[in-house]
Amino acid sequence: MANQPIFILPEGTERYSKRDALRMNITAAKVLAGIVRTTLGPKGMDKMLVSGMGDITVTNDGATIMREMDIAQPAARMLVETAKKQEEIVGDGTTSVVVIAGELLAKAEELLEDGIATSVVVKGFRNATAKAVELLNEIAIDADDKETLQHVAVTAMSGKGSDYAKEHLANLVVEAALRIEEDGVSEIDNINIQRVSGDSVEDSFLCEGIVIDKTPVSKNMPEVVEDAKIAIMKYPIELKDLNTDTKIDITSPDQFAAFLDNEEQMIRDLVDKIVDSGANVFFCQKGIDDLAEHYLKKAGIMTYKRVKKSDIERISKATGAKLVTDIEDLSEDKLGHAGKVYLEKVFDHKLTFIEECENPKASSIVLRGSTRYVTEQIARALDDALGVVAATIEEGKVLIGGGACEIDLVKQLRDYGESVSGREQLAILKYAEALEVIPRTLIENAGLDTINLIADLKAAHEDSNAIGINVFTGEVVDMKDAGVIEPLRVKVQALQSAGEAAEMILRIDDMIAARNALNSTGADESGNDDSGMPPMPGMGGMGGMPPMM
Repeated sequence: MANQPIFILPEGTERYSKRDALRMNITAAKVLAGIVRTTLGPKGMDKMLVSGMGDITVTNDGATIMREMDIAQPAARMLVETAKKQEEIVGDGTTSVVVIAGELLAKAEELLEDGIATSVVVKGFRNATAKAVELLNEIAIDADDKETLQHVAVTAMSGKGSDYAKEHLANLVVEAALRIEEDGVSEIDNINIQRVSGDSVEDSFLCEGIVIDKTPVSKNMPEVVEDAKIAIMKYPIELKDLNTDTKIDITSPDQFAAFLDNEEQMIRDLVDKIVDSGANVFFCQKGIDDLAEHYLKKAGIMTYKRVKKSDIERISKATGAKLVTDIEDLSEDKLGHAGKVYLEKVFDHKLTFIEECENPKASSIVLRGSTRYVTEQIARALDDALGVVAATIEEGKVLIGGGACEIDLVKQLRDYGESVSGREQLAILKYAEALEVIPRTLIENAGLDTINLIADLKAAHEDSNAIGINVFTGEVVDMKDAGVIEPLRVKVQALQSAGEAAEMILRIDDMIAARNALNSTGADESGNDDSGMPPMPGMGGMGGMPPMM
């Protein structure tokens, strides 16, 4: 009995302990960072993502890339979740988060191989992150004019497929964000981007009110309504379906006719409530019966059904209309107002415009482009630009871009690290070294001389902290004069998220996974799958990972 093995885990459970687990997770993070690293900056390249259904996405947006990839390795998935949270909070900086986290883990691996304890590395990185955030707040400058906001938007869109029209698009973004600003806050959810394929990106425009991708329920309804009184409702204008066990006894044709007349009267009563409210434009989030459509058409009411919830909310913000959930509550004081509601054909697509609103807190950008792929890619760039502009309006602080603030952090963090005693100093210095990855990547993606330009950049920062790399000319220049500006909030959140993700992965010293949990690529036990591709363990198709089964 003394020599009999004891099993506490089910058969087939995979376990990796201490350095094996740590090495596996660090490798996964480095592979993921390597995938998105080539997309960073104005000269970043695109990725083509093909879904299982054959849908094609071409983008260099880090959030989209990680959202569309089928990543199975647990540590890599944790890093993806961190990047998604970055997108949700500040709207940009997802690629930077993953690249910085990957580099921090690579530097941590060097320290661990030199015999530095994991707890010391984690503490050093944590203190370095706190110091870096403090330094960023010190070197931040005020964003107190519209021109700065436009520079922020242009910087966010650079290299994302919109370079030839980024000035025009940046102006649209800033105008839209300022139009809905209230008490220093710009809710970008109240700005929708309506994509219309056809013509060029320069034909994109900002609507004076909002645009919805809907047409009235009948072609015979008005296509233009002046002095619009708008009702929005989350209540179906139709009869409730009978239950399957409902029984109706009809013994004569007269009773059947009376039954139909009663249904018609009920529909007419619902329509009469809309008419009595004074509304001449009606947006319904639910369905509308054919008979109700007929009576609404006779009443001359411009009617829409099954309008998206997000559009209903924007209509409410723009016109002041109050959402009605019970038709009995519909009254004149619940109506919104707009100077004009009309249909207009943009290229080959009909859209509804709601304009001339008194104090709109919602807006729309109509984005044009030659193809669907172009408009999709530029819409993602506009989303990023809206996020950073909104963050700048709220925070009121910006940083110099082009690698300038990172190089300044490297310099100051090294000074800070040398003031710290013990082995923690080594971790802080490695953290500072890791931040060089941003300017280094910008230079590499532009195909420039990394070693010489990094050296020139460091030398130039002895005199000014605004010097960065112009990836188009290959020179170190004053980035503030060049208009390369980034929001403080995006940089701070990126450093905090990357530091937390690296710490979370470094603290894992054991991986215990159920059978096949680490190999979810669709391959069978022999390593074969239906695609004819070789097995790709751990990361759902990412090469460079060690075998896990």
